[in-house]
This record gives sequence, C-alpha cells and structure tokens, in this order.
Amino acid sequence: MSSQKQAKGCFSSTHQIILFNFIFISYYDQIITAHALQQRTPVYLSSTFCLGRNYTANSTYQTNLNLLLSSLSTTFTNNTISQYGYRNITIGRNPNTAYGSLHCQEDIEPAICSVYVQTATERVMRECPNTKTAIGFYNGCILRYSDENYFSILNEEPSSVIKYLNNSIIANQVQYMDTVTRLLDELVIEAGSNTSSNSPLYATGSANYTRFNQVYATVRCTPDLTPRLCCKCLRSALQRLPYDAQGARVLFPSCNFRFEYKPFYGNYMHITQVSIQPLQASPPTLQASWSKTNSNRKDSTKLVTSITVPLVAAVLLSYIAVWWFCFHKRKKINNNYFDKNPDIQSAELLLFNFNILSAATNNFSEDNKLGEGGFGPVYKRLEGVLSDGQEIAVKRLCKNSGQGDPEFKNEVLLLAKIQHRNLVRLIGFCLHGQEKLLVYELMHASLNQFIFDTVKRNLLDWGKRYKIVGEIARGLLYLHEDSRLRIIHLDLKTSNILLDEDMIPKISDFGMAKLFEVDQTQANTSRIAGTYGYMAPEYARNGHFCVKSDVFSFGVLVLEILSGKKITYLYMTDSGDAQNLLTYTWIHWQRGSALEVLDSSFKDSCPKDEVMRCIHIALLCVQDSIADRPTIGSVILMLTCNTMTLPLPTRPAYFASNQAVEEAWSVNQASVSELYPR
Repeated sequence: MSSQKQAKGCFSSTHQIILFNFIFISYYDQIITAHALQQRTPVYLSSTFCLGRNYTANSTYQTNLNLLLSSLSTTFTNNTISQYGYRNITIGRNPNTAYGSLHCQEDIEPAICSVYVQTATERVMRECPNTKTAIGFYNGCILRYSDENYFSILNEEPSSVIKYLNNSIIANQVQYMDTVTRLLDELVIEAGSNTSSNSPLYATGSANYTRFNQVYATVRCTPDLTPRLCCKCLRSALQRLPYDAQGARVLFPSCNFRFEYKPFYGNYMHITQVSIQPLQASPPTLQASWSKTNSNRKDSTKLVTSITVPLVAAVLLSYIAVWWFCFHKRKKINNNYFDKNPDIQSAELLLFNFNILSAATNNFSEDNKLGEGGFGPVYKRLEGVLSDGQEIAVKRLCKNSGQGDPEFKNEVLLLAKIQHRNLVRLIGFCLHGQEKLLVYELMHASLNQFIFDTVKRNLLDWGKRYKIVGEIARGLLYLHEDSRLRIIHLDLKTSNILLDEDMIPKISDFGMAKLFEVDQTQANTSRIAGTYGYMAPEYARNGHFCVKSDVFSFGVLVLEILSGKKITYLYMTDSGDAQNLLTYTWIHWQRGSALEVLDSSFKDSCPKDEVMRCIHIALLCVQDSIADRPTIGSVILMLTCNTMTLPLPTRPAYFASNQAVEEAWSVNQASVSELYPR
C-alpha cells in the first residue's frame, strides 16, 4: 500500500514537473517570439525615393493606390505571398492604374515580414505624399509602387549603397575583399543558373578568407525577372561594390546583394550554399625526394641539386627584384597622386588596370576612337573589360596636361557621390604614371547626333523631344537641389547629353562643374572654360556663375531641340542680315510667328499650344538678367502645370542682328570639354 502510494506520489510529482516545464517553455517561447518581433522592427536603410509626377488628392489614382498598399500590407497575414517572398499587384484601369510590389527576404518568417511591410507602407506614404512613383529600401523588404508597369523589367535606378565599417575586425582587407569578390561571383552564377520558372533567383553562401574566418554573402533578384536579366542586374550591382568596407549592401529595385564577416541570414526558407576555397597566401613548397640507391647515383643527385637549386633560386630572386622595383615604382607614382588627392582614393569606383584598358581599345587605336574631347580622345570598347560584357567608353586625358588634371579629379569625385537616372554613370578610372583615364557606361549616342542629323532627326518626334526636355530638367534639378551636393554643371550642351537605347537623356561631362556650399548662391572664377553660345553672359563676360547659369544653357539647349539648329547657326534674312538662334527666335516670338522656328520634321504634327509654351519657357531661361530667369524647379513646374500663368520674357542675351553676329559666332565656336563628338 505504501509502495503504491509512493508510486502515485512520484507519478504526481513527475506529472507536475512535466506540466510546469510545458507551461514554462510555452511562456518562454511567447516571450522570445514577442522579443523577436520587437527586435525585427524594420531598420531604415536609406532615404525613400519619391519619383515621377504627383497625383491629385482624392483622385481615382489615389483610391487605387490606397487599395493596392492595403492589399500588400495584408499579404503576409493572409498567406498569399509566394514562396520566395515576392508579390506584385495591379489595381485599376488606365490611365489610373496603380502597380505595386513587395519583396521580402526569403529567410524571414511571414509574421516578421508582416510588421516590416506595414511599417514600410506607413513610411513611404508619409515621405512621398501625392507621388505616383516611390520605392523604399528596408532591412528585410523592398516596397515599390508606380503608375507605370515595371513588372518583369530590369531596373537599376534608383540605387543605394550601405557600408559597414569596422577596421578592427579584418586584419587583411585586400585578402578579405578578394574572397568577397570571388564569393559574390560564384553566387551570381548560382542565382542565374536556374532556368526553371519555379526556381529561386537568389543564392547564399560563405567562404574562408583565412583558415579560421569566413565571409558570408547573399544575392537576390525579384522573381519576376528572367535568369538572364537577374545576372545582368547583379553584375551591374557588383560594379558598386565598396572595397573599403567590412560589410555592405548594394540595393537596386530589381536586385541586391549583401556581405558581412558574420552570419546574417536565417534558414527559414531554402538556402543554396556555395563553398569556395580561399586563395593560398603563397604557392606550395616543392620538396625533393631521393631514393636510397647506389652511392654514384646519390652523388650525382647531390651534384645536380647543388647546381640547380642555387641557379633556380637566383632566377627567382631576379624576377622578384624586377617585380618589386616595377611594382613599388608604379605604386609610388599612384600613391603620390593619392596623397595629393586623398578624396580620389575614397571614391566608390572601380580602379581599372591600364594594360587591360589599352588592350581592350587595341592600344587606343583610331578605329576605336569615338571622338576628341577637350582634354583628350574618347574610345569605345564593346566587351571583354567588365565581367558582364557591359559596353564602356574610355576617356583618355592628354598626358602631362595640367589643365586636364583638376577636371579629372573633379569628375571622379562628383560622379562618385551622385546617382540619378538622368546623369551618366562613371564606372571607374585608371591612374598609371602620367596616364589618367575615365571609364563610363557607353550610351547609344549623344543628343546632337540626332537633332542635327538630316536622317536621324526623324526618329525624334515631338513627344520624344518633349520628354527629353523634361528629363534633362529633372537631371538639373537633382544637381541643383535634390542631391547631397549642390552642383553647377557649367558645360550643358547637346553633345554632353547622352541618350540610352530607350532615348532617356543623361547629362555627362562634369569636368567644368563647380560645387556650392548649402547656403551659397553664387561664385566667380578667373578661369573661364566652356562652350560659347551655351555659356551664360555673366559667366562668359566676368566669370560669375550660379544655378541660373545652367538654366541659361538649358534654355539654349531647348531651342536647339525645338529648331534642329545649332546655337552657332546663322539665319540669313531677306535684307542680308545674320541672326543667331536666340535673336531669330525672339523676333518671331514678338511677331507671333514663333512656330517658324520649329524643325520641319515634326512642325506639322505637334500640339501647337504645348510647343508655344515650350518656346516661351526657353525664352524665359535665356534672358540676359539673372534675376529674370526662373530656377530649374520653376521650369519643371511650368512644363508640368499647363494652367500656370507664365511671365513675359525680356530680350535674350547675345541679342544682335547684322554682321556683328556672324563675326561673334565665328570666333565663339569653342569647346573645351566633350565626352562624345559633335
């Protein structure tokens, strides 16, 4: 009886212990889950990008957008997300269709992602009120919406680079980044190797950069891309890889990658592991072995060894000595330049090998030359330099050009710090002794190659020209007001406007650009350089410049786009007088016949009111008085708001009519800076 009672007591105690443990574990699990949710609140990585036009409050588009964002926010709650953390939604019909998508990391639980998306939605709506297009990068998801369909289309802009710096962690940064580069290359191949429609476009892996230390990385694309587009996107992203960081994220709308010296990814979803062996610090030591045979063979072996080993060692030492001398001599030259220009060294750009660029352009042959710029020739290379086969243009500054040196530094530093869809992208540069080269993305052509060509001008109807005008204005707005730097270009002209395959214009050639402080409104220089005709009068005459100096150049550029004539073109009147483009346009404007200025290729097929408004805006930009010219922000408002009343323009700068005009333009057709030929 006592034994049964004892057994019953033991059973009861055991049951109580198990029950207690179960309750404790359940409670502990709830605490951990709540803590995890609290800790996983989205970390904001970079500013939200507000793009495109604005929508009207309480409009149909706003209704569709609100419904779209609400649907995306509940995606994880309703378990309608795909297995790869991506969903896109379309709401409404044209012209009020709203397109939206979210892409969460594959290794994050749906409950966590739900919090991410809700926070992301609130932030985007708060920071981009009434904006039709926006994208926000967060620690865990990318939220995006637009009034244009971007699904299954490769998008590389806007982009963001986030670096993690901790120099005390990595002992050998060169070896570390070599491993990072090789690991990311392997992961890109892995991510793009799956041709199945159900295969994930991401890969995660690690590699040893020392015997005991690893680096971890992941690459991913939005699942709506094809594997080929995924690879192309990731290859472009890898060009933004910062080599001075111990960890980083490079974020494009269509793809992104991340690397760190410690694990950062979970295992909730399938993870493809890729392992690679680290580079050996030194070649393996060769060891000789002898077999114990007769003494003659042994003596012979000793003799051969005694002669061969010192000889090989001497040859190796000679090679090492030559290599050391050449390497340190070149390093000293480059380091001297870096010492004088420390900002160049910190620029987040690729540093190209001179021999590779020389070979890629066939030793800078005439066959590969695109044109001759103010500081040197420009060469084209189609493939073989970049790992993804991207086409590039190489600008080679003239040797020993003291004039070109500040322009080189200026362009590298400015383009390394600014990124915009309407600015040309500088991929990298090269320093080799006295050689200085700039490497750009290769564009389809420059604007002047279209509008001044009797055949190609027909490819640009009024709609395309009007869009180009607006895009150039947005690029200038970014330089003047929206970038973290305030930049005056000072060399805006048609040959410095490059067009990609989609006819999207990109402002190029920042050699003449000037940097303003936040509260600075104007400056002056004794070194006047640029292209006469495009140069604002205050700059050409006295070296004074401000943001409205660029506005003047923009006005000239717009008139060239509308007329199909260069600023240096002279109109001959019936009385024998010569009129430049500004004078000719102004006279016809006063007579009410401004449409006579238009290019004949689209003159009869364009909306007259829209064209007249564009001419009006251009004349406001080229006024002689700085105070009378609008800012570029006002120009964009004038272009997009047709109900806005425009002020009357005054007579433009350089107004003249007679032989003086012809003499002036014959002298002033000078250009000192050019990326592509006229």
